[in-house]
Amino acid sequence: MDSAISSDTSKAMARSSLPSAIDASRHDLHTQQGGRIHYYADTAVAGRPVVLIHSINAAPSAHEMKPLFEHFRTKRPVYALDLPGFGHSDRSKRRYSPELFASTIAEFLETVVKEPADLVAYSLGCEFSASATLAKPEGVTSLVMLSPTGFNIRGLPTGAAAERAYKFLSVPLMNDGLYGLLTTRPSIRFFYNQAFVGDTPRELIDYAHATTHQPGAKHAPLYFLSGQLFTPKAGDSLYDKVTQPVLVLYDKDPNIDFHELPDFLSRHANWRAERIAPTLGMPQWEKPAETAQAIERFWDSLG
Repeated sequence: MDSAISSDTSKAMARSSLPSAIDASRHDLHTQQGGRIHYYADTAVAGRPVVLIHSINAAPSAHEMKPLFEHFRTKRPVYALDLPGFGHSDRSKRRYSPELFASTIAEFLETVVKEPADLVAYSLGCEFSASATLAKPEGVTSLVMLSPTGFNIRGLPTGAAAERAYKFLSVPLMNDGLYGLLTTRPSIRFFYNQAFVGDTPRELIDYAHATTHQPGAKHAPLYFLSGQLFTPKAGDSLYDKVTQPVLVLYDKDPNIDFHELPDFLSRHANWRAERIAPTLGMPQWEKPAETAQAIERFWDSLG
């Protein structure tokens, strides 16, 4: 594990004013499609590796998975990625797609982890992780999904409609204004407040504000805002094909209604679900102990 580490990690870190998302060893990996990606690792403890995958929105990073990293680092080898376009990873202006994110995760599993791992993914990161699992099934033992996308009955722009949305959003004056509005502290606080029953942790707002004000920060989110990073009918095209054991942790979410989840569970014996209540989309932050305990019960059941 942990052998494919770029020699210029310290140089990349020195160029960025963004703080570490997690207090852990930091590394770079140069991937075929995703370019340079950054990740955090703690491999001091032996065991089956855990790989944490954050969501996609205007301000994501490995910081979203920090509570789980801190919990599992004393029990397992654990990794947390900054996906392409976010955090300390390469934020170049290019086309971002579900295939790019999925291939990056699959390459990370093959190149860095090098043994079957338990994936824990959040929100839209669940779709990418499922796709990576299908591409490299021997590299994944199980998959935990936190508030996964793909079970929502509400439609999203796809295909030509998503392309048109991106062209509209990519007009410089338009995207500068929109992204600037979305990434002010009041806006960040507003969106996070929708994801918490209680108070939003200040460090989430602080880190989200910091990561959205780095060079190139707007490029990847524009693809998210235009709908191009969602897989149409992910339940049928991705989740239906996953044969590994899967645990869904969810409750309520302002953006996902989980309307199709009960029927899906009834048709897939390798899937199970558990509510972490009361939460509104970020159980790993709102109820970290309960979330970690549910994950550990799931892993224990696998033997």
